[in-house]
Amino acid sequence: MKTNMTWVGSDKTFIDELDVTRVQNVTVGRFGGNSQAGSYKNEDGCLVWANEVENWEFTMVLDGHKTAQSVELVLNHFEKNEDEIKSVLSESASVALKKLDYLILDIFQDPDFMDSCRKTTGETACLIVVRKEKYLWWFSIGDCILHLFHPELIVLGERQLVQRSFYEWVGEVNTFELPVPCYRSGKKEMRKGLNQIFMTTDGLTECPGVPYEDAGEVQKVLSDNGVEKGVRFLLEEIRRNSVRDSTTIIAWSVDIEETASMPSDL
Repeated sequence: MKTNMTWVGSDKTFIDELDVTRVQNVTVGRFGGNSQAGSYKNEDGCLVWANEVENWEFTMVLDGHKTAQSVELVLNHFEKNEDEIKSVLSESASVALKKLDYLILDIFQDPDFMDSCRKTTGETACLIVVRKEKYLWWFSIGDCILHLFHPELIVLGERQLVQRSFYEWVGEVNTFELPVPCYRSGKKEMRKGLNQIFMTTDGLTECPGVPYEDAGEVQKVLSDNGVEKGVRFLLEEIRRNSVRDSTTIIAWSVDIEETASMPSDL
């Protein structure tokens, strides 16, 4: 089974076509929208690297604007840094995720990359999610979405880790050109047992006639169907409801054996 995947929507649009594929334990779902609803291009993109032996996954979803040039630019830039990123992820979680904070910032602020951004047409939202051991790490620019589903969190109403944040991009318009670059990042200890990680571009939440802007509705689909069948179900539903915008989903399950933090009064 393959361990790497990179895709840009301009290479294969998946307009009127639904695709669900696996990269090791990670499910990738793609749908380019319905041509009858006006879809004629796909400016999404994604990247998945997985290493079962070293116990990590590195994933990216991107949602371009105007053209897919910025999506391709970002993905190419990360592929150039693949060896360094994977070298960092080969270390323990306590070391790797601390280093990743600085490495990802350096990658986005690389002078040659920023110069290439100024020369491109259009810009992209970008969400990076890394799972290393029992920890989830993310770095988000723009309006992509991240959910984490686990029974102990669900009962307390926690499902969504990254909400949509508007007017942030990388590319022709670039958040890293600001005097203070704007993005969100975080880390989360996953709970003991089965955790479901779900990331998506906003076509899923903007589709008319379906309730998938509600993380609870997405969680119900995955609980009822499992990850792979659940991703397919979601894409089939938005196709059936004539979504125009493209949707890219990356989702996977991780079974954590270690006990997670608990309050001291239990």
